[in-house]
Amino acid sequence: MDTSSNFPTGDAEQVDWAARISDNIAWSLLVTTALIIFITMPRMKYAFDGITVYFLLVVMVGAFIPVLRFFEHRWDSRSGHDPHDPSLRGAFRRDQVGLWLMTIGVPLLLAAGFGIAFPH
Repeated sequence: MDTSSNFPTGDAEQVDWAARISDNIAWSLLVTTALIIFITMPRMKYAFDGITVYFLLVVMVGAFIPVLRFFEHRWDSRSGHDPHDPSLRGAFRRDQVGLWLMTIGVPLLLAAGFGIAFPH
């Protein structure tokens, strides 16, 4: 399997920015789900009883998917542009940083909010 189009090898023309943001989005969904399960849900158990916590897990992950889709759509809509254009590096990094700040920040802020509102 040739992955040279997904990872830069010093030649920025080889990078497929849409494919790289798609990879980041997939990992972001996994990381967000894990953070919600292992950090946010234990805090939520002090606020809600029974199956409600698990229902809220599904709602939170489901609410995160349209946000991820927004990032993916931004890069899919650039279909008229060259997907290997090196001038897109700055836009890619901006979206990548925003994506990962949100991926890590939202579950941690939710956990902090539940921890403050419902101390155990």
